[in-house]
Amino acid sequence: MHVLVVDDELSMREYLEVLLTRGGYRVSLAGSEKAAAEILGSGSVDVIISDMKLGAGSGLNVLKAARALSAPPEVILITAFGTPVAAVEAMRAGAYDYICKPFDNEELKLLVQKAMEKRGLREENRQLRRSLSGGRGGLWVGDSPAMQQVWSLVEKVAPSRTTVLITGESGTGKELVARALHLRSTRAGAPFMPVNCAALNEGVLESELFGHVKGAFTGAQADRAGILVSAGEGTVFLDEIGEVPLSTQVKMLRVLQERRVKPVGSSSEVPFHARVVAATNKRLEVEVKAGRFREDLLYRLNVITVDLPPLRDRTGDIPLLARHFLAQMREELGRPNLDFSNAAIDVLERYPFPGNVRQLQNIVERAATLSDGDVLGPETLPLALRGEREPETQASGAVELPTGFSLERHLDDAERRYLLAALQRAGGVKTRAAELLGLSFRSFRYRSAKHGLGDREDGGEPGPASSE
Repeated sequence: MHVLVVDDELSMREYLEVLLTRGGYRVSLAGSEKAAAEILGSGSVDVIISDMKLGAGSGLNVLKAARALSAPPEVILITAFGTPVAAVEAMRAGAYDYICKPFDNEELKLLVQKAMEKRGLREENRQLRRSLSGGRGGLWVGDSPAMQQVWSLVEKVAPSRTTVLITGESGTGKELVARALHLRSTRAGAPFMPVNCAALNEGVLESELFGHVKGAFTGAQADRAGILVSAGEGTVFLDEIGEVPLSTQVKMLRVLQERRVKPVGSSSEVPFHARVVAATNKRLEVEVKAGRFREDLLYRLNVITVDLPPLRDRTGDIPLLARHFLAQMREELGRPNLDFSNAAIDVLERYPFPGNVRQLQNIVERAATLSDGDVLGPETLPLALRGEREPETQASGAVELPTGFSLERHLDDAERRYLLAALQRAGGVKTRAAELLGLSFRSFRYRSAKHGLGDREDGGEPGPASSE
């Protein structure tokens, strides 16, 4: 994660370098347009933070140079002379956001984090487009009649702006279908922006979706466009829509009907143009009868429904999927000769996979990572898949208890080790780490907080930002 800081004042460059380095970013510094252009030309920059005034130069020129790159970084512009006109000019030129000095450390770090996330999504979209170009590609794995119907429906629906509801059990690939809808549409060049509705509380979810104005709540130090507006002509994917609180469902219904949002704390509405795709692993008709989901919102969402079958109902796809995931691991591990034995494939085909495709992917990843040889036989698969029990560690079930043993401390230590190992394997991506451990995101977040593994600061912050 590489941040380029462009400012003609040495003190500000050094201040931002300390702040961002403590945040875990690699930081490069430039004092002029020319120096910034040299860094942009020599390496991959993910986010630029540039002052609007650069001596004889301008942050807008840095922005234009960044936007001309084949994989442009996100740009945050900073100034001590902020005006609405300047903000509009910056956003129209393609800036990610605009902030005035003196700024709040946490606000700037959050901006950088969000910009990094958007940059990552854009790069992921480019890779997915390459995978899908010229045909279904590696992502469209599955020859069963059920999946053929799914992909046929995706092809028909993708070009339209119609709202789509994707249903299916956890792990069946609902986000993959949402991305396919996006990438097969004319919106493919615009952002695909997923929102996990279950991971955000009511207030944060509304602010993320609809945006907010300065002063709307504690910490709202600047106007912020919501995801529905920020996505432009792209696609907004509302995952786990069944978890949205009823009070927010009312607002969401109006937003989808009017195609306009009212930012939190604002009295005026803003139009949005993004397509909305939603997904749920719940039976929303049952939720409606139970009074937990609005019937009118359900009708608004499921104009077209794509229902994904569980993996146990398409066992013929298991060998194709397993070998597809193994091909990814061969490339990642640099082991081109890895392959499953026929006996291992037989074991996989007999297993019901309650966690569906996601569980199969995790099992393949585990087998490839832990195997010493190139042939992955049944012994490389978890005992549960082979119908076997874990061996007893002590004869007759006897367990040796050392002096001073604490079961609670022992279990806590073990849980913390597994959480850390999953975070390391997932590159710090918490949703991915939760999947590796077979946990829901909420459970993973709770356990991480319990062990102090949430967002932390390593040391104090630098002093407050100075004004020009």
